[in-house]
Amino acid sequence: MSALNPNLRLRRAARLIVLDPEVRALMFRYDVPGRPPFWVTAGGEVDPGESFEDAARRELFEETGITADPGPQIARMTPEFVTVEGEPVQADERFFLVRVNEARIDTAGHTELEQRLMTQHRWFTLDELENWHEAVFPVELAAMIRSHIAT
Repeated sequence: MSALNPNLRLRRAARLIVLDPEVRALMFRYDVPGRPPFWVTAGGEVDPGESFEDAARRELFEETGITADPGPQIARMTPEFVTVEGEPVQADERFFLVRVNEARIDTAGHTELEQRLMTQHRWFTLDELENWHEAVFPVELAAMIRSHIAT
């Protein structure tokens, strides 16, 4: 983990790598005005007093309709980026691996902001993640998945 930037707000987040039986990863496309489209895993900011594991469970349900154990934390990253609301932050992102039995999700729990900016969702093969024509975050997601599963 790199040193944290004390000049930025620390944004603690739980990220969910949701894999279907075909080892495809669920990704959400964001279309933020003034920025190129990008794809990210499910997940979001940890609420005050909430653990990363509890946030992972909550975010999984809110963004996908899936009720499940978030699985093991398989990675931690601390990128600096600008949120979709325009705030520069230092992230502390914990990634959890979740295996599901079917590639069906329910986005009814999305917030108004998510409904506006999360314009698509799609199940990506690992090869697609590595070669997609739009930005995918984290960039090394396919390698991260490969290193933690037996396909």
